[in-house]
Amino acid sequence: MKTPIFKPLVCMIVGASLVALLPQKAEAFIGEAAVVAAVQALQKFTGTAIGNMTKNLTKTLDDNLTDMTNSGSLANILSRGINQLSNYDKAGIAASERIADASNTAMAEFLRRQQDTEIRDQHMMNPEFCTTLDAQQGIIAASKAARTSTEAIAIVSDNRGEAGPGSPSYYGKAQGVGASMALHARRYCSEDDVSAGLCSSLSRLPNADQRARSLFGQDTLSADGAVDAANDYATTVIQPVAPAALRGEQLTTTEGREAALRRRAYNGRMSLARYVLNFVTSLEIPSVPLTDAQKTEMTAEGITVADKGSWLQAMSLEANRRVSGVQWNAQIQTMPPTSVLRELAIEQAQANYLALQNYRLQLFQTTLQATTVAQREEQTFGQKLTPLPSPAITSGN
Repeated sequence: MKTPIFKPLVCMIVGASLVALLPQKAEAFIGEAAVVAAVQALQKFTGTAIGNMTKNLTKTLDDNLTDMTNSGSLANILSRGINQLSNYDKAGIAASERIADASNTAMAEFLRRQQDTEIRDQHMMNPEFCTTLDAQQGIIAASKAARTSTEAIAIVSDNRGEAGPGSPSYYGKAQGVGASMALHARRYCSEDDVSAGLCSSLSRLPNADQRARSLFGQDTLSADGAVDAANDYATTVIQPVAPAALRGEQLTTTEGREAALRRRAYNGRMSLARYVLNFVTSLEIPSVPLTDAQKTEMTAEGITVADKGSWLQAMSLEANRRVSGVQWNAQIQTMPPTSVLRELAIEQAQANYLALQNYRLQLFQTTLQATTVAQREEQTFGQKLTPLPSPAITSGN
């Protein structure tokens, strides 16, 4: 920016220079005075011009550097820049806060949904639970049916073993032998029986009353004679023919009363042994409908699928399908941890149930062992005794 004081200043400097260069006049005094006056005037003018210039420069610098009212001043520009930077920082902090709030909100929502999912999974019923519950209820129903069957078989077998009224041996052992042979020829005639003329044709189940597979060959006894064959096998093993009953005078004499005591002991041991096999037979009698999962396991094992099964088969299928069943293993792979714990609880309950059944079998075994020991000791004691004469007892002694 150009200042107006520069032109007069230049003119004065040029004029002073010209005066100094002019030839000097004779009147030295006058010339010196004029020079001094000129110099003083120049100094005065110069000082005023420089002061004005300095003042104008100072004002210009103030306007351009520190005047906040001047939009183009450095201070104003710096102030606006600093304010803008401050605004940028505040906006960045606000944006960061909003981002953090949004992130925290999203994470909280995610964690809440994850927790809701876990709670849902923990309380959601897996289809396997319903299948297992159906099977277990069927097992309990089969157990009840087995007890009923055991009692029904025991009523018949005990009466036969005791040679009670209506049984073949009631009229004598020969009648009992004849009835047993006739039953064998009617149901289990073999080739040897046909050759001997005891029966006319080979039966569908030859000699089934003397073969262990009639009782243990399958978990469920079929309704086409397998139940009778298992029961008749148990009769052949335990008591093929019952001794004749003691009747009338046989029970009133001294020897008869002793024989009756021994017969009751015999009947008790036969009833115990027969009851154990009755119990085994009843566990294989078809009594409850099988579930679809159990039928699938039967197909996988190559067993003929049936609508009904026994307690033993239902229990076996439930154990086997947890070992090799594809459906159960697929379900266990997709179960959440809580559902797996429920499945473990179910299997623990099954283990407890089987432990109880084993305890009942141990009761049978313990009773059989005690009976065997008692019978053996009775025989040993009788063999060691030497018959003694009856003492003579007189009246008054």
